[in-house]
Amino acid sequence: MTTVKTITVLAALAASLVLTNTATANQNRFDATEIKQSIIGKRIYLAVPFGGEFPLNYRMDGRVDGTGEALGLGRFAKPNDTGRWWIDSDRLCQKFTSWYKGEPMCFELERIDDRRLKWTRNNGQTGTARIGNTL
Repeated sequence: MTTVKTITVLAALAASLVLTNTATANQNRFDATEIKQSIIGKRIYLAVPFGGEFPLNYRMDGRVDGTGEALGLGRFAKPNDTGRWWIDSDRLCQKFTSWYKGEPMCFELERIDDRRLKWTRNNGQTGTARIGNTL
C-alpha cells in the first residue's frame, strides 16, 4: 500500500513539474490579444543575417507590406510586396502576393524585451525582430 501511495505522489509531483516548466517556458509567448496590441498597426523590423533590418508593416485593415529596397534586394528578388495577415490561435500568419511563392506561413512570437521579439516560423526557421512605431 505504501508503494502505491509513493508512486502516486511521485507521479503527481512529476506532472506538476512538467506543467510548471511548460507554463514558464511559454510565459513570454504572445497570445492573440498581445499580437493585436503589440504587432498590428506597427512597423516590425526583421533582423537580417547579413546586417540591417527588413521592415514589414502590419496594417489595421489586414494588409501587410514590406520593402527590401534599402537592403538592395531588388538585385535578387522583387523588392516590394503586399499581402494579408491574420491570427490563427496564438500565431501571426501572413501570405504575400509573390514573396515565398505566395505560400502562407505562421509564426509563434516570444517577447525578448519591450521592443524585441523572437519569431519561429511553422517550418522551424527562427529569427529576431524589433517592434517599431505605430503606422
